This record gives sequence, structure tokens and C-alpha cells, in this order.
Amino acid sequence: METRANFVLIGSFTLAVIAAAFGFVLWFQSLHTTKARSPLRIVFEGPAAGLRNGGSVNFNGIRVGEVMSVKLDNPRRVVALAMVENNAPIRKDTLVGLEFQGLTGVAAISLKGGEEAAPPVPLDEDGVPTLTADPNALQDVTEAIRGTLQNINRVVADNQQAVKNSLKNLETFTSSLARNSEKIDDVMAKVDGVMVKADNLMLGLNTLAGGKEGGELLLTVKSIRELADDFDKRSGALMADGRRTLGDISRAVNNFDRNPTRVLFGAGNASAPAAEPPPSRPGPTPAAANANDKKRP
Repeated sequence: METRANFVLIGSFTLAVIAAAFGFVLWFQSLHTTKARSPLRIVFEGPAAGLRNGGSVNFNGIRVGEVMSVKLDNPRRVVALAMVENNAPIRKDTLVGLEFQGLTGVAAISLKGGEEAAPPVPLDEDGVPTLTADPNALQDVTEAIRGTLQNINRVVADNQQAVKNSLKNLETFTSSLARNSEKIDDVMAKVDGVMVKADNLMLGLNTLAGGKEGGELLLTVKSIRELADDFDKRSGALMADGRRTLGDISRAVNNFDRNPTRVLFGAGNASAPAAEPPPSRPGPTPAAANANDKKRP
């Protein structure tokens, strides 16, 4: 029983340490966040179109904070509460306005300028720094939006006939597509058939160029090479026979030049001049003949 109580005590102590460490981390993070940002109240003496919770607070175009809440203080006044980084150089003379990302983008609070030696932002009754937006800046934004819309309206008005023609052409085109939907389907079917044939062709080319044995193309190349080698050998033999034949013809021509009558009449023809008899050799003397008879048995 005492052992079980010790286990419970050790487990409780471990859980308490973990909870304390977790709480310390949360406290340190909240303290760091609190030190990194501080509240800033922005008062708009007029409309603040497009401003909403989560909007950006930009100082010279760089995001330095986020809008936390937007509310109406009275029918002609809008108050926005933002959390802004403490290192942002916001001063009493900093100009406040609105800026938009695109024509229909969400509005962001714009902070600009201010002298470095100017005093800090004055505090409101509840101790929150408060700046009042410049009405001229808001008016400039409104005038810019209004001017942009007027320019768009002017462009549309100046090109009204062209816009009508474009819309009419678009309607004609869509009507033509609707009327020829069956033909388009046929064309698409033919295209699908062509694609299938192309796939088959590619498979055939793959079979021709690939395969386990190197493909039919490789076998064809080998056959052509063997045929070329055989033709080379046969042509060599043919060239040798041709050289021998040319040699025989050359010898025959030379014989004809030396003795044309032999070629024309043949070697045994009587009309051909007779060849001179070879010179006779002298016979043995009588003394030599007797000597030879004595030697015979």
C-alpha cells in the first residue's frame, strides 16, 4: 500500500513539473508577443470603405501590424484598433490614410513619413496611442477610385459599338457551335481515331527499334551489313577474274602484233611460209664408230 502511494506521489509531481514548464513557455511567449507589439488606435473622420478585421497596417509600404477591430464611434467617425510592432518609427506627425491592393482589394491602413525627432504618438484617455487619419488622404483615395471608375466608364462609352459588335460576334460564334455540335463531335471522334492510329504507329516504331533481340530495325541493319560484306567479297573475286581476262586479252593482242599470219591462218596452214629446218648436227667419225663397236659386248 505504501509503495502504491509513492508511485502516485511521484506521478503527481511529474505532471506538476510538466504543467509548470508548459505554463512557463506560454507565459514567456505571451510576454514576448506583448513586448513585440503594442496597440494603436486610428480615428477616421469619415468613411473607411474596405477596412475590416485582419487588414494590414503598412508603414511606407511595409507591413508592421494588423487591424484587430473596426467600429463606428458615431455616424461620421470610424475607429480602428490595430496591433503594431514596437520598432515601427511611428511619430505624432505620421500621416495616416488608406491604401488598396487593386481596384477591389481589401483596404489597409497606410502610415507614412514623420520626423525622427518628432514626439511620440499621443495617448488617449485609456492610455492607448491614437492617431487621426488625414481627411485629404482619404479624399485622395476616394477621388482616385472615382477617377478610375470614370475612366473605365469612358472607355466603355467610347467603344460602345465595338463592345456591341464583339458581344454579337460572340453570340454568333456560340450559336454556330450549337448548330454544328454534331459535326464537332464527328471531328473530335476523327481526331480520337487519328490519335489511336498515332499510338499504334508509336507502338510499331517501338517494336521496330526495341525488343529483346534489339528490334527488327537492328536485325535489318545486320542483314544489310552481311549483304554488303558478301557483295564486297564477290566483287573482289569478280575484279580478280576481270584482271586475268584483261591479261589474256593483252597477251593475245601482243601475239597478233608479233605474228598476225599465225592468228589469221593457223599454225598448220600450207599457204603459210614453211619454217626453216633446224641446222643438222655432224655425225660421228668412222674411228669413233669403231671404238664404240669395240666397247659393246
